[in-house]
Amino acid sequence: MRTVNDIFRGVHTALITPFTSTGSVDIGAFKRLVEYQVDSGIDGLVPCGTTGESSTLTHDEHDRVIALTVEYADGRVPVIAGTGSNATSEAIQLSQHAEQAGVDAVLLVNPYYVKPTQKGLYLHFKAIAESVSIPCIVYNIESRTGVNLENETLLRLMNEHSNIVGVKEASGSLEQMKNLIGLRHGEFVVLCGDDNMTVDLIEAGGNGVVSVAANLAPRLMKDMVHSALNNDFEQARVLEARLMPFFKACFVETNPIPIKTAMAMKKWCKEEFRLPMCPLADHANYRIIESAIEGLNLPVADAFQVNLHQ
Repeated sequence: MRTVNDIFRGVHTALITPFTSTGSVDIGAFKRLVEYQVDSGIDGLVPCGTTGESSTLTHDEHDRVIALTVEYADGRVPVIAGTGSNATSEAIQLSQHAEQAGVDAVLLVNPYYVKPTQKGLYLHFKAIAESVSIPCIVYNIESRTGVNLENETLLRLMNEHSNIVGVKEASGSLEQMKNLIGLRHGEFVVLCGDDNMTVDLIEAGGNGVVSVAANLAPRLMKDMVHSALNNDFEQARVLEARLMPFFKACFVETNPIPIKTAMAMKKWCKEEFRLPMCPLADHANYRIIESAIEGLNLPVADAFQVNLHQ
């Protein structure tokens, strides 16, 4: 029987949401992207997170993108659906729909803008976990939400709610992550939320990453992460050094603008965003992104054949 560590170990791609030139979700591009990920050996898919521009999707679109991910993945890899919100009732509604759609877990970002207390964070995640029966992974990212989920609060959630099984840690503090790894119980999964810190986190005992860069470079990310998980840190560091310019380029402006631009350069999607997300503000950043992906030998979408009409 597979354990939580088995299911959620490795590289899980924080999928972009492609849009057409008229602003609707580009279903064909999305199916091609999912097939590319699975074919490249990625360990899991994460639709409707920050990278998927979830805050700009309607509820119907959000539900549909999650359902399509489950359909296209077809049981080949786990699907961890982003269902967080700054309103607990909305997060419950989204999480329950995702469970009905057949996802393997939900990813629950800290409530943003409202800046709840640690007690409020505890009660928020507790209420969501009690509303579903599937695994819940908390997403701690102070830079986007304005509040840090302290380890003491997270450990309380972990100890009191059996379906809170892990955390995507994007606090930016390796010290906080190491402290959590030292305190967690054996099955609790710690996934990195920053591509450039992934090898460091795995070396400290972490379990993998929810990756932005894997949208375009899934095979390289898989090789880097699995080298580290297999204790081949020499090879992992070689791949990390190769990918580091791309990691940095993915954040020359606000995520997901750079990664979606890079994907458009390789024809995986159109360079389309929903306001307030918009194309790169600084034209020089196009060259930074182009330079970062040169030499990575990444495929162009046109060369990846998949039946988009099934």
